[in-house]
Amino acid sequence: MLFDSWTGLGRVLLVGPLAYVALVAILRISGKRTLTKLNAFDLVVTVALGSTLATVLLSKSVALAEGVLAMAILVFFQFAITWLAVRVSWVDGLIKSEPTLLVHNGLFLEHALRTQRVTKDEVLSALRSSGAGDLAVVDAVVLETDGSMSVLKGQSGTPETTTLANVQGELSA
Repeated sequence: MLFDSWTGLGRVLLVGPLAYVALVAILRISGKRTLTKLNAFDLVVTVALGSTLATVLLSKSVALAEGVLAMAILVFFQFAITWLAVRVSWVDGLIKSEPTLLVHNGLFLEHALRTQRVTKDEVLSALRSSGAGDLAVVDAVVLETDGSMSVLKGQSGTPETTTLANVQGELSA
């Protein structure tokens, strides 16, 4: 169907900007962390907010007040859970994964690649993107909690003093 009614278009024109302004206000009040791309938990909240906004805009059976309340509840729970995660380590472990070492001292860690379902080609792509032309000069490639890969070149110091301190994986000499 190409067109249903002028009433439907009018509703979208009225409710759309109001729902958008409400969502922006809720996000500004909740702080920067609400829309970060730090882990799967944050992604789920972001997708749920988008879905809720779309439902408010397009479903005649959902009133604006109900939609704004639903968005506020999602943001409140995201805020509360991340607040707890910063203060209680087991909550943090429950909602976030740990970064994983995929390459160490120029060598692929096969077990980590299999466990994380990452191919060597994907790692090589990340290396190229970071400007690394030779695997031998790479000290580490880390699969971060948000799914991105960090490439570390020229690390010095012990694993406890480098940025690899909280990374899962075997650090061989």
